[in-house]
Amino acid sequence: MLKINDLKVKIDDGAEILKGLSLEISKGEIHAIMGPNGSGKSTTSNVLAGKPGYEVTNGSIQFLGEDFNQLTPDERVVQGLFLAFQYPVEIQGVTNTNFLRTSINSVLKARGEGKMSPGEFLTKLKTKANELGISSDMLKRSVNFGFSGGEKKRNEILQMAMLEPKLAILDETDSGLDIDALKVVSSGVNSLRSTERSFLVITHYQRLLNYILPDFVHIMVQGKIVKSGAADLALYVEKNGYSEFLS
Repeated sequence: MLKINDLKVKIDDGAEILKGLSLEISKGEIHAIMGPNGSGKSTTSNVLAGKPGYEVTNGSIQFLGEDFNQLTPDERVVQGLFLAFQYPVEIQGVTNTNFLRTSINSVLKARGEGKMSPGEFLTKLKTKANELGISSDMLKRSVNFGFSGGEKKRNEILQMAMLEPKLAILDETDSGLDIDALKVVSSGVNSLRSTERSFLVITHYQRLLNYILPDFVHIMVQGKIVKSGAADLALYVEKNGYSEFLS
């Protein structure tokens, strides 16, 4: 599904953040990237999403065989990419319901498909919101405006559940969550696991991976992956830290 080959990326001030990142994710797999602050984890998610301010100087990103470097952020969404932000933005004056309906119908239109009927949309929205503990009042409020950290993260997972992407990137979704909110968010992610959908989970800590069990764990240091393994690699890092990977 996703193939990143020897990717090198600079930011606007010329500093090189990714220094030869390579990673392959197949359909149905969950991969986790862990690493210390400043290792390039969030840069990886931003580059995959097509965020401005980053320059790819080497390597390639292929998504379902297509060159992602040539696609705009909205075109990547249409292809099936979703990014859950570490710090979800607030959009005052746009209700959650209208935001989701517009997003879904925009994607369907870009794919040459018909719009989702109001009845079908509301039925799906109510079902997914109930699963994530999102009240009807929250759906009427502006997107993330005045939401707690946990509510914002649940709202991100609701967006993912409604859009049903092929590849979902979770950029430190566990940041700022208490244990109850973490369980709700993880349950929402797990409900979307399928043989056709993949996940890239970016996190500092192993605790998220207690609830979202990855197939593979990768340790990122100084802009590239230095160690890969099964889920127990996260436990090893939690116990021993990153010091041995920094040399």
